[in-house]
Parts: sequence; structure tokens; C-alpha cells
Amino acid sequence: MTWSDWSLIFFVASWAISLGMIPVVVMRKEHPTTCLAWLMIVFFVPWLGLVLYLLLGEDRLIRKRLRWRAASGHQFGDVLEHDDSQVKDRIEACTAQLPPAIVEGTPTSTLARLGCAAGGLPLVEGNSLELMIETSDVIDRLVAEIDAATEHVHLLFYIYEVDEVGRRVADALLRARQRDVEVRVLVDDVGSWSFSGAMAAELRAAGVEVAACLPVGLMRRRLARIDLRNHRKIAVIDGQIAWTGSQNIVEDTYGHKTAGRWCDIMARITGPAVRHFQLTFLEDWYAETRQTVDVGRYVPALQHTGKIALQVVPSGPDRPTEDFQGLVIEAINAAEQQVTITSPYFIPDDALLCALRLAAARGVQVNVIIPRRSDQSLVDAATGFYVGYLLRCGVRFLRFTGGLLHAKTLTVDDSFGLFGSANFDVRSFHLNFEINVSLFDEHAVRELRWVQDSYREDSTEVLLEDWNRRPRWKRFATNVAKLLSPLL
Repeated sequence: MTWSDWSLIFFVASWAISLGMIPVVVMRKEHPTTCLAWLMIVFFVPWLGLVLYLLLGEDRLIRKRLRWRAASGHQFGDVLEHDDSQVKDRIEACTAQLPPAIVEGTPTSTLARLGCAAGGLPLVEGNSLELMIETSDVIDRLVAEIDAATEHVHLLFYIYEVDEVGRRVADALLRARQRDVEVRVLVDDVGSWSFSGAMAAELRAAGVEVAACLPVGLMRRRLARIDLRNHRKIAVIDGQIAWTGSQNIVEDTYGHKTAGRWCDIMARITGPAVRHFQLTFLEDWYAETRQTVDVGRYVPALQHTGKIALQVVPSGPDRPTEDFQGLVIEAINAAEQQVTITSPYFIPDDALLCALRLAAARGVQVNVIIPRRSDQSLVDAATGFYVGYLLRCGVRFLRFTGGLLHAKTLTVDDSFGLFGSANFDVRSFHLNFEINVSLFDEHAVRELRWVQDSYREDSTEVLLEDWNRRPRWKRFATNVAKLLSPLL
């Protein structure tokens, strides 16, 4: 065959791919913007678009896992039914005991119900919470508590890196096993790929149970999409102490050096809410290993340790993703004075964009703090479009100059706070398995605002006139990147 014959075959095949993908994408993609983004890719680069769609676009690959998760829900249902059978009454009773300054003028009960709809877990009172923002301090405390464990240690992290921090935690887990403490470690297969080798083998040899979430590989291709990740960060010690937030088991210099050290937020929680972190871990563990456990043994009734009312909100593609997004939007809609968001990646969809725009229009001070530079250049470029749009709507943007701001937080007035693993982007709202904490305690919300204020002090404000003076090539790159934002 001649070169022209091969060229003709390639041309015809490319058009066949482009035209053939139209019904596939149109029928399988629910959101119009996502559908159009995929169609744009397969029309401009058919062969690459086909490969990307097979790797990233097909949700049939997770259906088996969703059935497993449904089965795990039945396994743990007895615990939740016994504890939270009257969710509506429990939420209203808990809300009634909150300080009047928090309840008045804010739809606390509505937010709690939305959080319950998103994650299946009710608002609970009687907790204590300590926020920490220094990576080294968090690791020191976590290692000390693993060393003090007497029954079990459960870890679930998106990234577990083989570095000095990972080594310290692994050594603590090995010491726990020497004391006959049960240890289970669950990591994301993509985020913790380096851990899955020698370090995981070493832990298994010592009796630590190790499993990977959503494994990826040619032989395991039928089990998972490679872009559906378990992004949660959870540590539970003896069923009495829980850690959660944005920090992974990794040094704060991880990743792109030019972005600077990672700045995270973690919370140490005790009280009844620990049971809900434990249930979330056990659901994920069962979904990956199919191992049944004595749930009652690991989820005991817990005494009140403080006065904080909070709600654990797990989210992911195994639940209605719109419910978690609805919680965020309803909180912003309830704002009367201020809304402050921190996120390393900021790719809002139309609903969140509208909520922020309307909040600014009614006189609420809306602050969005993002890193000067993240570790994702394409995401940074796409973020630029939304920065320009919201600046024109009266939203304030600040660029954090102290490193890669990785803390994901939201505060609304002094009445509501949210922090955890979810970024304010399409991926966290619709694709990743995430876990967040809603705060309904005035003092806890103010502490979270204090953390946000510390980020603000180390940031520079983006002015609309300066933004409009950007070079033409940067504006062009931003507008091209925005076309891919539904997929980022």
C-alpha cells in the first residue's frame, strides 16, 4: 500500500471515530458541559480522544464497585439505624441546643439535612476538635497516638509517600503490630503508587493489613476508571480519636518544588463523631477487600468529650454528588456578611459560580484564596478564567505566596464552617471520594476563620485592573483551558 492509501485509511478512520463517538458521549454523559467538552476533544484529536475517553470517560467501570459499596451499606446499616433511626428528630434536637447566635438567621437545620442527604450521617453534638496547620506537628501527634494505641489503628490516605514522613508513620505501625495492635492501611492506588511496593510489602510481612483503593492496571482495567480516586484522609485510633483534613502522609515539600511547601489543615476529633469516621473507613475497606468485620466492635458508643456540634460528610460517585454541592451552595446563599474559601484548585461549575456571584451582588464580602501557583499548570490556566469573571462580579481573589495552599475550607459568617479533602472544583464535587466536616459551633467556626485569616495575611490581592493588563497570550491560554474545565 502506498503512503496515500494509508493517509486515506487514517482520514476515514478518524472521521469514523469522531462520528461514532457522538451517540456514545451524548447518551452516556448527563451534564451538557461535560458532553460538549468530550465531543470537542474527539473531534479535534479523534485517536487521542478515543483513548482518553476509554481511560477517563466511561462510568461503567465503577458500577461493580458501587454494588460492593451498596452491600457495605447493608452491613453497616444496623449500626446507623440503631444510632440514627430518627435522623430528622436528631438533627432538630441537636440544632435546638446550639447557641441562639448560630441558629438565628441561618438555616442550620437545612444545612444539616443536606449534609445528611449527601453523606448519610447526621449532625452530632458533644465533640471536641483541635485544628492544626503545621505538617510536622500533625505527624508528631499522629505517630505518638499510634504508639499509644492498644486495640487498632485505621489509616486511609490518598497519598502515602515513601519519604521521611512515610517512614516515621510506617515504623510506628510496625511498633503497633509488635504490641499485637490490629493495623489496617488503605491507600489510593494512583496517589500512593510508590508506597505499594517495598514499604507495603514490609508492612504486610509484619502483619499489617494493606489494601489499595480503585486499583489501576491493564489486567485490572475492568475494575476502575483511572480518574476516579479515593481522595479521603482519615486516621482512627482505637475507635476513640479521629484525624481528618487535607494533609497526606507525605513531607510538605512533596511535588513541584517551584510551587513551594504544601500548607494543609488537619483536625483531631474526639467524641461521638469518631464513630462516623470509623464507619466511613470500614465502608471503604469492605468495598476494596470484601472483608466483613464485627462492626459493633469497632464502632462503640462514645461519650461526649466537648460541646462542638459537627457533621461528617463523606461524598463520592457512590452517592448523589449534587447533594454535597447543594450543601456548599446553600451555605453560600445563607451568608449575610462574609464568605471565605480556600482551595488549591478552583474550577467552579455554573451552580457554584452563580452562588458566589449572587452573594457578592447582595453585598456579602466574598473572598477566595488560592495559591500563587499550584502543582497543576493546566488547572491554574483554567482557574484564571473564573478569577477574571468573578472579579468583575465583585468577588475578591487573593493569591497565597507562602507556598502551595492545599487547605480546603469554607466559612460563612460566624455560623458555618466546612473543611476536609474536597477542593472547590468539578472533580471533587462529582468524581472523587471525599470526606469533609461541617461545623455548627461558633467558636470552632471562628477558629477556622482565624486559620483563613493567617492565609490572607500571607497573600496578595488580585486587582481587576492588573488582571485586565495581562499579556494577550495569557488571556488566550486561559480561554482555551476553560474549555477543558468540565473534565479537570
